[in-house]
This record gives sequence, C-alpha cells and structure tokens, in this order.
Amino acid sequence: MKKIEIDFENITTKEEFYEVFKKKMELPEYFGNNLDALWDVITASIELPVKVRFSNFNNKKSDFFISLKELFNDAETELSGRLSFK
Repeated sequence: MKKIEIDFENITTKEEFYEVFKKKMELPEYFGNNLDALWDVITASIELPVKVRFSNFNNKKSDFFISLKELFNDAETELSGRLSFK
C-alpha cells in the first residue's frame, strides 16, 4: 500500500498544496489545481490502495483547507477503505 504524508507546516496556500500533492502522487503538470480535479484523481486515477496523512494540519488556515479535509474524508467513504485518510 502506498503511503503519502503531506506536511502542512510550510503549506499556506492552495497552490502550494497542489504542487506538493502533484509531486507526492506523481501527477502530470497539466493536473487541474482545483477540488473537482482532485476528486477525479483520487476516486478514479490514482493507484489504490493508498494511505494519505496530513501532518501539522490546521483547519483555521482557510476555507480551502477545510474543504480539502472534507474532500479526503468523503473520498475515504466513497472508496470503501481503499483510501485511508488521517
């Protein structure tokens, strides 16, 4: 099982998140930096199973980060455990 950890200590913008996520998941540069594209990649394109862990995550950073956490929680449910998220 692939394990991905995204450390939010130095991630302060959604652009920084997407750059880190693209590198960790080995996504092409043309990946759309938005929540819809992220959902599509997580639920249909990446190799599963995978464990995703957010470290140093702070819900108060911005609405984007709250939506991001909700997206990963929803994907975990949608994928019936093939994606594990903490």
